Amino acid sequence: MPTRREPTARQLRLAVELRRLREAAGLTARQAAAMLGVSNVQISQIEAGLSGVSEERLRRLASHYACTEEGFIAALVAMAIDRTRGWWEEFRGSLPNSFLDLAELEHYATFQREVAILYVPGLLQTEDYARGVFASRVPELTDRELELRLRHRMRRQQISIPYELVIHEAALRIRVSDRAASRAQLIKLVELSEADNITVRVIPFDLDGFGRAAGTMTYVGGPLPKLDTVVRDVPHGSAFIDSEAQLSVFRTRFRKVEAVSLDPERSRDFINRLAKEL
Repeated sequence: MPTRREPTARQLRLAVELRRLREAAGLTARQAAAMLGVSNVQISQIEAGLSGVSEERLRRLASHYACTEEGFIAALVAMAIDRTRGWWEEFRGSLPNSFLDLAELEHYATFQREVAILYVPGLLQTEDYARGVFASRVPELTDRELELRLRHRMRRQQISIPYELVIHEAALRIRVSDRAASRAQLIKLVELSEADNITVRVIPFDLDGFGRAAGTMTYVGGPLPKLDTVVRDVPHGSAFIDSEAQLSVFRTRFRKVEAVSLDPERSRDFINRLAKEL
């Protein structure tokens, strides 16, 4: 297969999982190459996401690595043979790759959980709210860059999977734009929270012992728990976290934050009350 210059996050995840399987089997890349009848370079490229792998070769590797989890192997095969070119591809070359990787991750997600402390998450933002967020960026975006980001964000907002949000009162009160935009954003949150697949819970300021103010996170479900992903914001885009130990930590973090939040009905009333104050 031809080599890739810029593998997507999904392609890199497949590469990482294949490397983990090899290392768990106690094999070197040279030994894996010999078993497959290919060069060391090919194994290195596969494990760097620079080259694809066929279903037949992937299953042979899994067999050599003594992996017997058929569900896991099938999920890796699906990642390897998928040739989907999603809507996000129209932005390739115009937006940073992290925007495309996030959209691709959400496209294949089975569920999503978020903890938001300072901003309403992108999936639930109104256009005016999102514009305010992007307009505050330093250094400033050009008009074209801002409109591209805005269009991309609006295209992402097709939530058909189970979606759980725990949002702090700070994020509900901070006005990234004007009063009218803030009110419209709160009303949209209430409306979205009434969907069968969307759950919104609020953490009020009036809560003792809340020491998780730095706990913003996006937890995205994969076809299997070990293929879940956590997304964290970093200065120049998004960081994808996928080690099993860290995934376990973030699952626990979400449940702890969820446990101290208001239930969905009280949360809806809370947001409605804030909207009326505006």
